[in-house]
Amino acid sequence: MFKKILIKDLKENAVSLFDDRWALLTSGDKDSYNTMTVSWGMMGELWNKDVCTVFVRPQRYTYEFMEKNDGFTLSIFPEEYRKALSFCGSKSGRDYDKAKETGLVPFKCEQGIAFEQAEIIINCKKLYVQDMKEDCFLDKSIIDKCYNGDFHRIYVGEITEVLIKE
Repeated sequence: MFKKILIKDLKENAVSLFDDRWALLTSGDKDSYNTMTVSWGMMGELWNKDVCTVFVRPQRYTYEFMEKNDGFTLSIFPEEYRKALSFCGSKSGRDYDKAKETGLVPFKCEQGIAFEQAEIIINCKKLYVQDMKEDCFLDKSIIDKCYNGDFHRIYVGEITEVLIKE
């Protein structure tokens, strides 16, 4: 169903994957996981490793899973799953079984859980974690536009595996 490729062979634009396509960020294991829609993120090279950086606010349920697990996945879907992605981004896993509500089928992969309907799955092992701080923003207008005192935690993960649907 999926084949493994190198991240450098991925034909997709990394900015477009987050901004246009969105993704489901998932952390946990088959017995306990949560997923949330993300549209902010980055991919590149850091510390001589291929990395992906994601941002999670502390009040998000996924934050708890990101904190206690060593890895995370990004599942990128075709456009017809936009409604499911919207649901996963607007409802909490504390209150809903997102897979059941959306019909997405979770499966175990290298760094946790991903979804069968995804076109691309990026597995990441956490390397670095840091909280954003108000005094570190050079452009203070970002704070007014994007925050209410609820700054994200930054997670940098080494890309350990990339899967694409065959």
